[in-house]
Amino acid sequence: MKLAVVVVTYESGAHIAETLRAVSDQLGEGDELVVVDNASTDDTAAIARAAAPTATVLEQQRNLGFAGGCNEGVAASSAPLVLLLNPDALPEPGCIDALRGAAGEHPDWGAWQALVTMDGGTAINTSGGVTHFLGMGWAGQCGEPVESAPAAPAEVSFASGAALCVRRDAWEAVGGFDERYFMYGEDLDLSLRLWLSGYGVGIVPAARVQHDYEFGKGEQKWFLLERNRWWTILADYPAPLLWLMMPALLLAEVAILIMAARGGWLRAKLRAQRAVIRQLPRMLARRREVQARSRVGARELAERLSGSLDSPYLGGGAAAHRLPAQLQRAYWKAVVRLLD
Repeated sequence: MKLAVVVVTYESGAHIAETLRAVSDQLGEGDELVVVDNASTDDTAAIARAAAPTATVLEQQRNLGFAGGCNEGVAASSAPLVLLLNPDALPEPGCIDALRGAAGEHPDWGAWQALVTMDGGTAINTSGGVTHFLGMGWAGQCGEPVESAPAAPAEVSFASGAALCVRRDAWEAVGGFDERYFMYGEDLDLSLRLWLSGYGVGIVPAARVQHDYEFGKGEQKWFLLERNRWWTILADYPAPLLWLMMPALLLAEVAILIMAARGGWLRAKLRAQRAVIRQLPRMLARRREVQARSRVGARELAERLSGSLDSPYLGGGAAAHRLPAQLQRAYWKAVVRLLD
């Protein structure tokens, strides 16, 4: 099956040549390579053309973000499979063939990711995303030794956009990425929409990608994470789940505001709240579209969510202390029971 690799770049001159050379070495006849450059100022586009002369390089006049850039790249390609790959993600030999092979081995999957590693391939970056019922998502097994990764393909809550393979028909059926996300959380949102539409989402551990990963916590990132989290909840949670979750969501808002104030990103959190309120009519319109495509019930989607907030990215578990772990699990257990 033919495959198109889409790489979205922004000020990626330091990494893009190595990545494109590694990709080019693994492409077969009829495969495509598309680079979407989001108005970089460091000659990323020129470096990409030199490293991969046969690639299609699309230079944007403004920064479309990861979500918008991916949509442009997918639209510019035609292969039935698309691999969305970060510009600092280096596919190891055999990676693309392993991802390609999964299309036939798992015909019910709409999307799947490679095993993304870091620290030179010795540690896991993500073995599949974890989604908490409050809408927060994080990289599964991040920092654990690579030997602890799954041994065989398996389903995951959401597939990481760092190395995300998706069927074109599934991508088009759910509408691709929502460009309003710009970046962060668009892979979680896409995966939940795929689950809702009856597709599976998984990981192929035999396909490995080394990622130059660092979790930054700047104010703009917190703004996007919080805004996009609420956009995902409002669009993707079926009505029974959304209503049962509302008390916990409102309580969590208080806890997150306290955590944001202590962590120095309260302004970002307040901006996110304003953005959600301001865009609420559009988000509700989007919700109607998403729910109209739904082929599974609230209980089935709940199976993809976690009742444990043990993310290593939330201030050393600070949020978990605001909402004790036992209380979280008990609440989630009650919600699932009611959905039954």
